[in-house]
Amino acid sequence: MRIGELSAASGCHVETIRYYERIDLLPRPSRTESGYRAYREADVDRLRFIVRARELGFSLEEIRSLLALAEDTGLSCSEVDRLAHSHLAAVLDRIRALRQIAKELQQTIASCRGGRRAQCAILSSLRTGPNAARRR
Repeated sequence: MRIGELSAASGCHVETIRYYERIDLLPRPSRTESGYRAYREADVDRLRFIVRARELGFSLEEIRSLLALAEDTGLSCSEVDRLAHSHLAAVLDRIRALRQIAKELQQTIASCRGGRRAQCAILSSLRTGPNAARRR
């Protein structure tokens, strides 16, 4: 199949596929006589794996590790489990940080009394930090 068909089958943009090839996350395909890339079903499966892992927030290096682990059928799941637990901890940390950001935004918005732009608590908070709105 050609790159457009691979893109449609995997849900991955054509330019992203080319990028994954350049960084060796996706093997470079053979070429047809006319120079078109020729992909196989195995490439669709690998690209779907990559796309799903990206959706779950795994970094490209983590995905590279997961692919290597997936290809070595003699390994136990312990390394995959360790990587998944580590990633989950990072996701939970980001969730905590986002909740704190949401709380600060809510407080800043609640302190806004309208009026002139020069007195805007939201703009002041962005200039001076999270406690600016509460200090006013």
